This record gives sequence, structure tokens and C-alpha cells, in this order.
Amino acid sequence: MKPYFSFQWHITDMCDQRCKHCYIFSAGNHTCLVSMKWEQMESTFYNCLDFCEVYGRTPYFYLTGGDPILHPQFWRLLEFIHEHDIKFTILGNPFHLDEQVCRRLKEYGCEKYQLSLDGLRETHDWFRKPGSYDCTLEKIGCINSAGIRSVVMTTVSKTNQMEVPRIMDVVIAAGANVFAFSRYVPSGSDLDVSMTAKEYRELLAVCDKKFKEYKAKGCQTYFNKKDHLWTLYEYETGTFVLPQNAKKGRICRGCNCGNCHLTILPNGDIYACRRVAESKVGNALEDRIADVWVTSMERYREYEHFHKCSRCKLLAWCRGCPAVAKGTNGSFYAEDPQCWADEAGELFQ
Repeated sequence: MKPYFSFQWHITDMCDQRCKHCYIFSAGNHTCLVSMKWEQMESTFYNCLDFCEVYGRTPYFYLTGGDPILHPQFWRLLEFIHEHDIKFTILGNPFHLDEQVCRRLKEYGCEKYQLSLDGLRETHDWFRKPGSYDCTLEKIGCINSAGIRSVVMTTVSKTNQMEVPRIMDVVIAAGANVFAFSRYVPSGSDLDVSMTAKEYRELLAVCDKKFKEYKAKGCQTYFNKKDHLWTLYEYETGTFVLPQNAKKGRICRGCNCGNCHLTILPNGDIYACRRVAESKVGNALEDRIADVWVTSMERYREYEHFHKCSRCKLLAWCRGCPAVAKGTNGSFYAEDPQCWADEAGELFQ
């Protein structure tokens, strides 16, 4: 099979939550909720397929919003994708899920359904809305019963960092198939929610210990080490060893921005990454995505411009999170504020 290319496709801004850390609503001035029209979705879909045909990739869609299920043409789109035999994942809310809805999602080819849990009950409901915590945990079983893999994602910041180990406990107890966390991307006025590098490294150590304890007990939940600073941690602890046959200049893994991922918004705007502010590179309703990929996307592949990572031996496997770097220090290529690697250490020699 050809390598996958993922399209994070936001088909609507409509949502029945107003999360404090949401890209759409956090600024407080989002007055127009946009949803793609059917003709625009068809055009975008075929634009994505054209891209994959040009570059020899297999398309994979992460359908999201807002909450994608609120789009009036949601089920029509799923049927359309299913007709083309393409699998997909839903990133959405729990509120509109029931056994019938989940079975229907499965019939149309939904492989995973990702929910968010951003703290224990009080913290999560403060971030999102009252009742969201209990509803999220309740719907994990509903998703599993339909044969869809349930994924729980936590956005970590100074606000909830101490709760992450307990979040793991409740997610596992609820039967989630996958658990992962990523860091909150600061947006200017809220930089105080960012953890220090030392705090984040300590959190990874605590979670790693807990992961291993659960695995030893036969836990069936898969721990997706999504944050690329896990590579630095595992290098330090001996779990990750630099491959001897790695080709110089080749990017092997790490941040997918510029490599195997694009985001498309409800107005058609193409973003290098939804988490990277001001990363618009084109518009799927106006531009051929295949052309965008080799023109305006090039500015996200200038690896020698990374202020710190370009001098690190882990450049090809890590690069931290450029979105967090951009949100904190104003540049995609700035130093990741939670990277604890010592520039006087052996990684930089």
C-alpha cells in the first residue's frame, strides 16, 4: 500500500461547547460560524484525491470541526467517502453519540473516534461545559461496542498537569482503546499556562512509569506517545537509539508538518498545521493542493532554520512542537519552550 497522507478536515465551526482553549472561540470575537457547502466539500475531497494521485499517497481523513456531526451534510459526506473506500477518523464531541449513531459510523468506515478529556470532572467541565466529563467517559463504551476504536486526547498545560496521571486512571477504567496527550499552544495573553521544561520532563517521567506499570498488568489501552519530546526522553533513558544507517539530511519522523499532513478549514483555507497560528498556505477551493505542497508549503521544511533543533542530533526524529514554539516565541523555528536538552551536552557536539 502507498504511504498514508492525512488531511485534518474541519467541515464546520458549529459546536455545542465553547472550550477555553479552542482555536475557534478562545479569542472571543468569532461571530460567524462557517460550514462548507456540499459542492465545496465535493471539490475539496477530489482536490485531496488529486494530491494523493500526484504524490503516490493513500488519503486518510480526520473529520472534525467544531463538531462535524452538527454539519447538515455530515452523513452524506460519510456515505460519499465510503463509496470511495476511504477510511477516516472522527474528532468530535460525545453529546450526539448513541448506539445507533456509532453503528452507523462504523458502517460508513469510521475507524476511530477521538474524544477530549482535559482534566478531572471539575477542571474538564470548567474548560468545556458542565456535564461534559461524565458524558465523555460514558460514551467510550458506546464507541467500543460499535467496533470503533475509542481515543481519548488530553491537552496539557500548567492548569491540569498535576491531574494527568489520574486522567490516565479514569480513561483506562472507562475502557478507552487509546490514550494520548499533547501540549496546549499559547495564544499570546495566556503564556502563564505553559509549563517549564523541567516540569514537563518530570511529567513525562511520571507518565512513563505509569504506562509501564499498566502494561505489566496486561492493560489493553494503547499509550500513544504523541508529543515528539518523548523522543528526547526515550533517548535519555535508552529506549530510543539513533539508527546507524540513517541517511544524512533525511527526516525520519517527528513533527508531521510539511511531511505527511495538512489541515483544511470550513472556508477552504489550507493550513500547514491547525495548531500553528498564521500557517495558511492556500485555499482548497481556489488552489490545487498538489501545487501548494511544493510552493508555499516549502517554508515549513527549512529544517536548517530551527534555532535549537538544527544543531541537535535528534533533528531527524524530534523537532519538538513548532506550534508551541510559535505560540510562545513567535516563530515556527524558535526553540520549543519545554525542550530540556542541554545545548552544552553531547546531543549538540
